[in-house]
Amino acid sequence: MDFAQKIRVIEDFPKPGISFKDITSLLKNGETYHKAIDALVDKVLPWKPELILGPEARGFLLGAPLAYALGVGFVPVRKQGKLPGETVSETYELEYGTDTLEVHAADLHAGQRIAIVDDLLATGGTMLATARLAEKIGAEVVGMSFLIELSELGGREKLKKYSVFSLVQY
Repeated sequence: MDFAQKIRVIEDFPKPGISFKDITSLLKNGETYHKAIDALVDKVLPWKPELILGPEARGFLLGAPLAYALGVGFVPVRKQGKLPGETVSETYELEYGTDTLEVHAADLHAGQRIAIVDDLLATGGTMLATARLAEKIGAEVVGMSFLIELSELGGREKLKKYSVFSLVQY
């Protein structure tokens, strides 16, 4: 299936010169959403993950159904201050400032095989921070998968030590 045809592109949003890729048009179509998850399963299954991590918030939309289809668990990676228990955190640079991601310390363990899933690979900063978060606990990041990759932003280069897969490249 040509998933790019199912993703609505909105020009000049959120500001002039930006071409926004809206995955809602794919997610709202049950058959297309199902096929996208199946395509991710085909790529992630050989990595033999024991757990899927999905960064807030759109990583939840792909990571949870992918984990379900693989028969493994799913752990959400949240923005700082959103989790009630003891957490492990990773702060990373944004274009204008920093952000911090967290995961419950008890949700991952050393040696666990982790795949990270998100909707979009742009500059790679969020994904690198998510991987570092898992690695702080001693988990092994076996791969990263995405619905969309914005190739011109170079995120794949930042993640070159990991297996990276995307369904659609722009």
